[in-house]
Amino acid sequence: MTGRYQEIYERSIADKEGFWAEAAENISWYKKWDRVLDDSNAPFYRWFVGGKVNTCYNALDRHIENGRGDQAALIYDSPVTNTVQTFTYSHLRDDVARLAGALHARGVTKGDRVIIYMPMIPQAAMAMLACARIGAIHSVVFGGFASNELATRINDAKPKLILTASCGIEGSRVIEYKPLLDKAIAMADHKPESVILFQRPQSDALLMDGRDYDWEVECAKAAPSDCVPVDATDPLYILYTSGTTGQPKGVVRDNGGHMVALNWSMKNIYDVDAGDVYWAASDVGWVVGHSYIVYAPLLAGCTTVMYEGKPVGTPDAGAFWRVISQHKVKVLFTAPTAFRAIKRDDPKAAHMANYDLGSLKALYLAGERSDPDTLQWAENSLGVPVIDHWWQTETGWSICANPRGIELLPIKYGSPTVAACGWDVQVLDEAGKPLERGQIGALAAKLPLPPGTLPTLWQNDDRFKSSYLEEFPGFYATGDAGFIDEDGYIYVMSRTDDIINVAGHRLSTGGMEEVLSSHPDVAECAVIGVHDDLKGQLPLGFIVLKSGVTRPHDAILAEVVAMVRDQIGPVAAFKKATVVERLPKTRSGKILRKTMRSIADGESYNTPATIDDPAILPEIAEVLKEIGYAK
Repeated sequence: MTGRYQEIYERSIADKEGFWAEAAENISWYKKWDRVLDDSNAPFYRWFVGGKVNTCYNALDRHIENGRGDQAALIYDSPVTNTVQTFTYSHLRDDVARLAGALHARGVTKGDRVIIYMPMIPQAAMAMLACARIGAIHSVVFGGFASNELATRINDAKPKLILTASCGIEGSRVIEYKPLLDKAIAMADHKPESVILFQRPQSDALLMDGRDYDWEVECAKAAPSDCVPVDATDPLYILYTSGTTGQPKGVVRDNGGHMVALNWSMKNIYDVDAGDVYWAASDVGWVVGHSYIVYAPLLAGCTTVMYEGKPVGTPDAGAFWRVISQHKVKVLFTAPTAFRAIKRDDPKAAHMANYDLGSLKALYLAGERSDPDTLQWAENSLGVPVIDHWWQTETGWSICANPRGIELLPIKYGSPTVAACGWDVQVLDEAGKPLERGQIGALAAKLPLPPGTLPTLWQNDDRFKSSYLEEFPGFYATGDAGFIDEDGYIYVMSRTDDIINVAGHRLSTGGMEEVLSSHPDVAECAVIGVHDDLKGQLPLGFIVLKSGVTRPHDAILAEVVAMVRDQIGPVAAFKKATVVERLPKTRSGKILRKTMRSIADGESYNTPATIDDPAILPEIAEVLKEIGYAK
């Protein structure tokens, strides 16, 4: 490959320090770094050692000083409460400074932890920024998370204070947060000193004397706090990875490298500039919400959209088009599952005709594999580039992407394109040896990882090493499997534990899902490997049909089986599939394939903490029993 991307990418690998030092000039520093990259304690690499910064200053105050105070910083759009509210940079900074003052008045200082247990309201973003302002370390726990899961995070992070709201709203349901929080604190060994609660009109929570305080009262009497300089290597936040049980894994993000990488990504990956409207349709409970609802857009001087609603049902499958049209969104970033839901309810994209989508220049998808059928449906419907990109909670930003801000590369369906700058991605066999182009193996990134990635896990260096670094010494193991083609395009086929072994043949369930999802009646699908005495494992397909499909299920299932046999071959031994009403997913849209496999094989399993609706697992178990599994 030749061209501008290749030239810049090669420099990012050959001259890491020069490349990222140049990117760091676009951030304001109280004191410049002594070393760009400190590799003296490998594998614990540190970026911008000796530098002094403040993330909140760079996200808010800096833009006000540069004349952007009256520009919209955050647009809150909530179809579930029929609310649209715009905050300018000045307005947001003032609210954040007062909340930071309220935290300070309750004894929170630099290095203290604060858990944020909140719905998708502006106060959640303010909470994150207020912690950053005074050097406190925030840990956002998805609003409405079960009490026992919240308790494990309280025990691990040991927060001095918890910021919460009276309720969240899921569709038409009001979820009371205070009883869940009270139960979690009662269960936890560590007890926070205080709770500051934002009362929403939909629910009035009872405050406990001596521990709980009203958000608006506390902010009204607080003196605004200035930004506190912190070390570039100091933690900004802890984010617990999804699906953990027992002792959770707290991914740590630092201040300096995080800002440099995210700010760089906004222009070079997403091609947005200061003043542009950027919308990540996610939740602050996930890494996407941290990186691309709150921090990156504000660091880049953009207007960020915070959406409290769903892709369908609030009120219909045209919800996303209404938001894009109303707020002149330039770039939308969401999960493929959101577009599958829209495609399922509105297969012909009829709702689009009601809105002017002229402002939209690109759609980005991430969170799980983007099947080519959904990607092409979005591309054909929207008429803009639809870009799949690949990253993880641990990485904080893209491992692979199509670098639109540098050069829009040809799109290959099924591939998140090429390695992002700073990422040396390789395909390794089980012994850690590099594989040839086109061969499927474990996707791993050569150390050191670029800025913005996890330097370690919260107070658990040993688990950091055992979880990510020991499998392939000198590399970060992504846990994903795939291959690199002759043009350097990377294909992420599945999690490494979703590579199934059928009679000695290593096959990707992701490749089979690609075939199933291309059937005209299929809205979404999943393939898992189930135990087989003869062949070791056999693939089993689950398909959800598009709304309005009335054809007999047996005919559709026979067609998808034939398609897999035709496109992947008899070696796949794909003979069985079943129709289900819905698939079990996390709240971020990841399909719980591992849990489905445990049910099918009759193994014990834990209901993942991040599951969207636990009631679906018994439904899946019943379907599996009907077809001879889950005995």
